[in-house]
Amino acid sequence: MIPPAPSTSPTRGESLRAITKTSLGSREGPAPPSPARGQPNEYPGAAMAERRSVRGLVVAVTGAARGIGRATAARLAAQGARVAIGDLEAEMAEAAAAEIGAETIGLPLDVTERRSFEAFVEAVEQRLGPLDVLVNNAGILLMGPFLEEDDAATQREFAVNVMGVVHGMRIALPRMRERGRGQVVNIASGASYVAPPGEASYAATKHAVVGLTDGVRAEIRDSGVELTLVFPGLVNTELAAGSKPTRGMKWLDPDTVAEAVVGAIEKPAPEVFVPRSLSATLKLNKVLPPRARKAMGRLFRLDQFATAASAEERAEYNARIRGS
Repeated sequence: MIPPAPSTSPTRGESLRAITKTSLGSREGPAPPSPARGQPNEYPGAAMAERRSVRGLVVAVTGAARGIGRATAARLAAQGARVAIGDLEAEMAEAAAAEIGAETIGLPLDVTERRSFEAFVEAVEQRLGPLDVLVNNAGILLMGPFLEEDDAATQREFAVNVMGVVHGMRIALPRMRERGRGQVVNIASGASYVAPPGEASYAATKHAVVGLTDGVRAEIRDSGVELTLVFPGLVNTELAAGSKPTRGMKWLDPDTVAEAVVGAIEKPAPEVFVPRSLSATLKLNKVLPPRARKAMGRLFRLDQFATAASAEERAEYNARIRGS
């Protein structure tokens, strides 16, 4: 939860110190014994401090032919999970699965179509076993001024980023709840807290994912099923192609986010920020007075990150996600 505003506003120096901490932190401690193949993995439920192994877990990752999704699939497979890569580009999903190897499969998936998602989950369970974890990673980002964005672009962004998560949860959660265990990991964004100019629709979709996850978590809190939100900062993937780097904030490698996602499966928590210091930065931004937030945006060039993005560098990505 966002802490209440302090009685006095932080000084500019205090704000900068809070923002420039970038330690992701380390994960220590042995993993619990791995379950035998075919045996259920016990989800920690109330004992959320315990760590479990991902070995033997059946994990489906959407939008995993590239970027964060692919890196997550690779890390999970390397640790012994049985992984299904779902992607609109089926050939790339299959190629990624073949390259990752182990017990990894690639399947076609259009997250905007419920029937496609149902077929995906059915195929996963037929080939790998009951679904233990769903990672709703698929997402797109269209940059530019909101008033210049056409309705089709906005609808496409909501269809992938929001309805993709809705479909995944409505299909996976009943199966998990019936078994009394499972986890859904929804990839949110720092834009769930801070909406830079040029990302209005994207930020709206990520706010929606947070609200949806929090609401559903409250509805199923006694079911044994965990819901986790992951909030990455600036990630060096094709979603950010052509964007202007921000001052004082480092680009994250997709594998850094993947490490955090796997960590969130090993040790479920409601929220995970990448890097960990991002939590303080985003929550500080919420309690700062408007003028201070505006100054911070200018100082760190957040107001230029998306609005000054190179149209030429983003052309290929934009054409692909629009289906043109």
